[in-house]
Amino acid sequence: MTSRAGAALLFALLWTSRHYEFPQDYFNHPEYRTEWWYYTGNLQAADGHRFGFELTFFRQGIPLAKAVNTTWRPDQIYLAHLALSDLDGGHFYYTERLNRAGPGLAGASLQERRIWNGNWQVQWASGTQELTAVCNRFALQLHLAPRKPIVDERQAVHYLSFTRIATSGEVKLNGRAYRVNGLAWMDHEFFDQEEYWRAGWDWFSIQLDSGEELMFYNWRTKPADSSGTYVNREGKVQYLDSTSFHLAPVDWWQSSRSGARHPVAWEIAVPSLGLQLSERTALKDQELIGANGISPTYWEGAVTYTGQIHSQPVRGVGYLEMTGYAQKP
Repeated sequence: MTSRAGAALLFALLWTSRHYEFPQDYFNHPEYRTEWWYYTGNLQAADGHRFGFELTFFRQGIPLAKAVNTTWRPDQIYLAHLALSDLDGGHFYYTERLNRAGPGLAGASLQERRIWNGNWQVQWASGTQELTAVCNRFALQLHLAPRKPIVDERQAVHYLSFTRIATSGEVKLNGRAYRVNGLAWMDHEFFDQEEYWRAGWDWFSIQLDSGEELMFYNWRTKPADSSGTYVNREGKVQYLDSTSFHLAPVDWWQSSRSGARHPVAWEIAVPSLGLQLSERTALKDQELIGANGISPTYWEGAVTYTGQIHSQPVRGVGYLEMTGYAQKP
């Protein structure tokens, strides 16, 4: 076995500053132990039917005691989660897959300008992205066009976000094709601290109809390290520390599968912005149950917001992620 000290030398230190360079920093950072690319969004068909979607690519580095010179070497493991929330139909669908990089089975390549796991992929081209994902219950074909520059979230990890992505395309479900439009959010993180991955947190993405966005991380094990980000209409960023905002759960949903009790409704306040929001969801069961020893069980779903900002009425959509409420499978 590789010693703890020896393993640490295989990966970059987290607590160093980084000058980001694009497009290369959109893609793979194999020198870091853990990396993920998160795509979530709210979509609506022409008839008003609402959907939420999630496509997430995870890469986990595995330190090996010695070099393994084979295409199938297990030093990089790729996990992907795919989910569709049929908000008006009242159903939540999800699936996952686990691969080694192997002979092109999964990866995140600057040369190919894509991130993929099997036939789930995001292809980058000329400032836009094409998201494609097919499983036996539904399929997504989406065109993503960021409307604001990427944001450095300045967390304890390397964390980049596209906070407002105009999204259009097609959702296929139960033999029917829906032409859809909406908004997506993309997060890309890479880091080398196992403690971060294991910590329980609540994460909120908020896209307001005023053209503003917010993100909050609520670290339940280390509340003082909680933080947030506010992006104004023009894309200017304001960072919020844990004393700048308030998050309070007001309603819970009990899972019959994991036993977890998830807070699915929250009240949010940022006094300096004159912001008060109520978060709610049309579908309380948006829980993903990990099917292997690597995948966590967590709640991630489409939500809506109502309230005010700058003392003006506002509405919005976004996603809520909650980890650490369920025991590992």
